Amino acid sequence: MDLGLKDTVAVVTGGTQGIGRATALRLAAEGAKVVVCARGRERLDAVVAEIRAAGGAAHAVAADVARAEDCVRIVEEAQRTFGGVDVLVNNAGTARTGAFESVTDEAWQADLDLKLFAAIRLIRLALPSMKARGGGRIVNVTNIGAKQPGARTMPTTVSRAAGLAMTKALSREYAAHGILVNTVCIGLVRAGQHEARAARDGVDPEALYAEMAKTVPLGRVGEADEAADVILFLVSRRSSFVTGSSINIDGGASAVF
Repeated sequence: MDLGLKDTVAVVTGGTQGIGRATALRLAAEGAKVVVCARGRERLDAVVAEIRAAGGAAHAVAADVARAEDCVRIVEEAQRTFGGVDVLVNNAGTARTGAFESVTDEAWQADLDLKLFAAIRLIRLALPSMKARGGGRIVNVTNIGAKQPGARTMPTTVSRAAGLAMTKALSREYAAHGILVNTVCIGLVRAGQHEARAARDGVDPEALYAEMAKTVPLGRVGEADEAADVILFLVSRRSSFVTGSSINIDGGASAVF
């Protein structure tokens, strides 16, 4: 199936591991020109080299999206290198959680800067290019806690819920410009942060994933490629009548649609 992504320009944040990496590779395989953004230069260069070795087009931007000036640089480099922005995947983030009384003002601000303000800034910066190019696609990667928050899940569930609300509002505001805005709500999916946790705790990662899977109706954790496939649909021409939607990628774990 042709997704209609050939020669589109896509920006993917948090693009060096997990869902971000899988999405960047999938986009490039479909013929998109991919701007891959992350803080770690070594992993960033490795992903871009992998895309180019497969015959794809990619550009690396070492950036911290929690910094306003880095967001500006990402979009400027996309425009300078590939001529604009058609697709924006706001994927950067971590699962920072704790008891409410333990979360400091500094932790709140850091989480909001990384997960909410980064998306706000990048969307605002990309919109003029999308309008000029006749439309675009924006996918904000959030999580199922945005819809169904639990105890000891802040600040992440609050910043993700804000991302969910922003997605819905922007989908209505920019529909007339042909700019479709959606979100994917991630459940338990294999990711570097889980494996880092396993290493810290001296636990085999597969044992950790097996324990986590007990809460998932499908009986397993998800794969990054499975999330990337849904994101690819949402940024493709095949999703031309889908906007303002939130799609759970969680193996049935969330009780909220």
